[in-house]
Amino acid sequence: GLMGSMMSGMATGVGMSVANRAVDAVMGPRQTEVVHRHEGAPAAAAPAACQLQQDQLNQCMQTKDAASCQFYLDALKACQQTA
Repeated sequence: GLMGSMMSGMATGVGMSVANRAVDAVMGPRQTEVVHRHEGAPAAAAPAACQLQQDQLNQCMQTKDAASCQFYLDALKACQQTA
């Protein structure tokens, strides 16, 4: 019933919180920086070295628990060590 739904929701929230902390531990805290340029057309940003691995990990974390995404976390760590 209602209590079961509440417990499930809290467990999901805790799982996502733990997963986000794990990603932050690897990638560092998330920061957004806005840069304004007034020089014609905006320059195209080069893709980050490990963007594919980061995207795969983020996608996994949205649909599964942290333990299921260990492969993607390991791949991201390996990419960062070689970058």
